[in-house]
Amino acid sequence: MEEKSISEINTMVTRTYLETKSENQYFERKGLGEKDTKPTKIAEELIGMLNADGGMLVFGVADSGAIQDLKTFDGDLDKYRTLIFDFIQPSPNIKFEEVNVDGCLVFLYHVEQEIERIFCRKDNENVFLRVNDTNRILNRAQVKSLEYDKQIRKFEEEPQNDFDFEDIDAPLLESYKQKIKYKGELKELLVKKYLATKKEGFYTIKKAGVLLFAKDPEKYIPSASVRYIRYEGIEAKTGVEHNVIKDERFDMNIPHLITRLKVFLNASFKDYYFLDIESGKFKKVPEYPEEAWLEAVVNALCHRSYNVQGNAVYIKHFDNRLEVSNSGPLPAQVSIENIKTERYARNPRIARILEDMGYVRQLNEGVSRIYESMEKSMLSVPEYNVRNNNVYLILRNKISNHSKVISDEVILEIENKWGDYNNTQRKILVFLFMHCKGTLGDFSKYTSVNKNTIRTYLNDFIEKSIIKRKSKKERDINALYIFKNE
Repeated sequence: MEEKSISEINTMVTRTYLETKSENQYFERKGLGEKDTKPTKIAEELIGMLNADGGMLVFGVADSGAIQDLKTFDGDLDKYRTLIFDFIQPSPNIKFEEVNVDGCLVFLYHVEQEIERIFCRKDNENVFLRVNDTNRILNRAQVKSLEYDKQIRKFEEEPQNDFDFEDIDAPLLESYKQKIKYKGELKELLVKKYLATKKEGFYTIKKAGVLLFAKDPEKYIPSASVRYIRYEGIEAKTGVEHNVIKDERFDMNIPHLITRLKVFLNASFKDYYFLDIESGKFKKVPEYPEEAWLEAVVNALCHRSYNVQGNAVYIKHFDNRLEVSNSGPLPAQVSIENIKTERYARNPRIARILEDMGYVRQLNEGVSRIYESMEKSMLSVPEYNVRNNNVYLILRNKISNHSKVISDEVILEIENKWGDYNNTQRKILVFLFMHCKGTLGDFSKYTSVNKNTIRTYLNDFIEKSIIKRKSKKERDINALYIFKNE
């Protein structure tokens, strides 16, 4: 039996939702007896959401998810009912709702993200911004940056006056309607989610609605597409040396782009060996971990500047790396140095709908997940850079070389003897597998073991035909060691 919603404003909110939903960019719990639950502190959390991407704050549910009853609260509940007006300026678009959860009173604050205005506390004019699941106070320079970013956000709010509603992807919109348990008409759903407006009985869709739910967004927004290019080799060549071996263009709404690209890229990547340190077995894994490249693509679709015409999201696939690029610089709050911890959605309407639809688990954790999944696969650290007003993410594939530098016989020998190796010997093999080559000094530094001991282990590996030494000098401290490949 489908669980009934307890909110008339957000139909996704059920008891299970309140108890199990992870706190993220759009959701915050505040429980009785916990710190920072004074009316002023809750007002600051709401200000952070107003200045970011909106969301919902629930008062009367503990961090653990336990439902509490505000009727047992010994404070003045009226101060929580009026804090929106008492402590926030200018007047915000926040809907306050008192709900009954199996006899328990709980307060819900539904925060609508604001495109233009900056909000602050009435009494001290402090400005806050929600980043991931934390609230931050901004200094004067950061407030200026926030004002700049809000100007860029206006594109997705612009009306698409020439849109023909026959071009709506009705099955997709219907599936979204079912996902959020909405009971009204499809056009009214677009209005409710701020993807369309209604005036005198006429509906006008916004550009965010076109990108999310049009059958063919490019009919209205040029370059609302993704282009995949596969090169033979490690650089792009032109003329007689032209080395493009596949060039595919994907032009559909963003949810279908994500679904289609997930299938296409999984089929495009090769499998390579991966050394499982725990078991000592060589396992086949994809060229790049799905979590990394899928998050990269989703982030590009969410954060690109769609107002920059003639520039699609590009996925360039080389032998040794994958490059994902999107138009527009990094948001003013974000830099190459803080990109793992900072977040500011350039297209918050799009980001919020995708989060609702479950195409991503928690959009705000995307960049960190890219780093973590690459590290788990023993691949290079992701590289972000900005060139020509575009953001580039490069994922390098070190393991792609291993099929060429390690023989089947060596793989079998290592797997069979893994249990006999000590920790230092294992680390030597892991380093060699990760980097394909190494010197005596490299191994000593990586293992924190003296060079004489390392030399003994290396000589033993050479004797057993696992590795070989590349140097004609007998006492060459810079001699390279590699896996035996023949």
